[in-house]
Amino acid sequence: MAGSVLSTPGFELQPSAEKKTLASNYITNFNFLNQYLPDTYEKEFERYGNRSIASFLRIVGAEMPSNSDLIKWAEQGRLHTKYVNCASNATVGADTATITVSDTLIPGQTSTTGIAFRVGQTVFLSSNQTAANSNKGIITAVDYTNGTFDVSYYEGSGQMFGNAGSGATITAFVYGSEFRKGTEGMVESLEASDVIFENSPIIIKDKYAVSGSDMAQIGWVEVTTENGATGYLWYIKSEHETRLRFEDYLEMAMVEGVPAETGSGAIATAKGTEGLFYVVNKRGNVWSGGNPSTLGDFDTIIQRLDKQGAIEENAIFLNRQFSNDINDMLAHQNSYGAAGTSYGLFDNDEQMALNLGFTGFRRGYDFYKTDWKYLNDAALRGGLVGGNINGVLVPAGSTTVYDQVLGKNAKRPFLHVRYRASETEDRRYKTWITGSAGGAVTSSLDAMEVHFLSERALCTLGANNFFLFKG
Repeated sequence: MAGSVLSTPGFELQPSAEKKTLASNYITNFNFLNQYLPDTYEKEFERYGNRSIASFLRIVGAEMPSNSDLIKWAEQGRLHTKYVNCASNATVGADTATITVSDTLIPGQTSTTGIAFRVGQTVFLSSNQTAANSNKGIITAVDYTNGTFDVSYYEGSGQMFGNAGSGATITAFVYGSEFRKGTEGMVESLEASDVIFENSPIIIKDKYAVSGSDMAQIGWVEVTTENGATGYLWYIKSEHETRLRFEDYLEMAMVEGVPAETGSGAIATAKGTEGLFYVVNKRGNVWSGGNPSTLGDFDTIIQRLDKQGAIEENAIFLNRQFSNDINDMLAHQNSYGAAGTSYGLFDNDEQMALNLGFTGFRRGYDFYKTDWKYLNDAALRGGLVGGNINGVLVPAGSTTVYDQVLGKNAKRPFLHVRYRASETEDRRYKTWITGSAGGAVTSSLDAMEVHFLSERALCTLGANNFFLFKG
C-alpha cells in the first residue's frame, strides 16, 4: 500500500521576526536563587538551512542603470505577414475572389494598419488553417481603405473553400510574386514596424531599529545567520535577517509584481510593476492542468517554441515535484526504466550509489532544469496547492534591443533588472544608519535605525519565448 507524509508533526510558518518596542523595556527574568543551571547549547541550530531564496535573477539576468520613471523597449515583429481572420466573397469553384482581411491589428498596438499585401504578389490561402483545403493565387488589386484584396487562382478547379456565409475562415500569407515581361515593378513598399513595451520601476523599502541600551546587552545565545553574522549581541542577528529579507524582497517583487489596474483599491497609493509571472502569463506561453511529464507533452511545448523565437537553449526553473516528473520521464526512456534499474555502462557495479536525477535533456532544443527554492519554500509558493506555478522556462542568451539611454542597439539578456541611477544618486541598493547609537550621530534618538531602499523594474524581453507551467 502506498504511503503518505503525515500532516502532523508538520512545519512551522510563524515568522521568527516580531514587531516589538524595546526602548523602555529591560530584561527582568534573571533568576539567581536557583542553584541548578541548565546545560545550554550556545550556538543556534540552523534547522531550516539556508532560508534565503534570492538566486534566480542572479543566474538568468543582469542589472543595469536607468534614468527614468518609465522604461520602454522595442521588439521586432514578424518578418512575414500572415492573416488568419479573412473571408472570401466567392463560392467553391470560382476563378477569382475578393478577400476581406479582419485582423490587421499589430500585436501590442492600438491602431490598425493597412494590408501588407501588394499587387503582383502570390499568396497561399487555406480554409480554417487546413493545408489540404487550400489555393494559390496572384493578387490583382488591393483596397487599402476597406481592407480587401482581389485574387485570381492558379488552379483550374477554382476556389477550394466556401464564402463567409459557409463559415469558412481564410488564412493568407505571401510566398512570392510574379510579373509579366516588360511591366512596371512593385507599386507599393513595406515599412518595418516594431512592437513597443514598457515597465515602471517601484521603490522597495525596509527598516530595522534597536535601542542603544539593547545594543549593549549581551546574550547567552550565539548569533548565526546565512550571511555570516557572529557574536552574542542579538541585535546583530535581527539586523542581518532584515537585510536578508530585503534582498529576497528585491527578487520576489520583480517576479510577483503586478500593475495596479484602473479602479483598483491600490491605484490611489501604488502603481505596481510588471513582474515575470504577470508578463509571461499575459504575453508568453502557459502550460496548465498538471506538469508535462511525457515526451509527447514536451513535443507540444517544442511545437509552440517553433512558432515563437526558437531559442535553442532554455533553462527550466521548477519546484521539486516538477523536477521529479522530468526525472521519471527521462528514466523511462531507458529500456529497463519501466521494469527495473539499469546500472552504468562502464562501471556496472551494483554497490554504487545510483543517481536517479537528470540535469537536462535535448529534444530539438536543449532543456536544462534547476530547482528554484522560491517555488519549494513552504513559507512562500511552496505552501500553495491548486493552480500554483510549478516552473518557468527562460531562454538563455541575449537579444538585441534599442537602448534609449545609449542611443543605439545593444545586447540585453532576455531577463534583466533596471535600477534607478545617475551620476549623483545610485538607487540599486541603498542602506544608511540614523539615530545616535551604533556610530550614528544624526539625531538625538537613543537608537540605531538601519534603512534599506531600492528602485527597480524587471524587463522581460521576448516574452513569447518564455513558458509558465501551472499546476
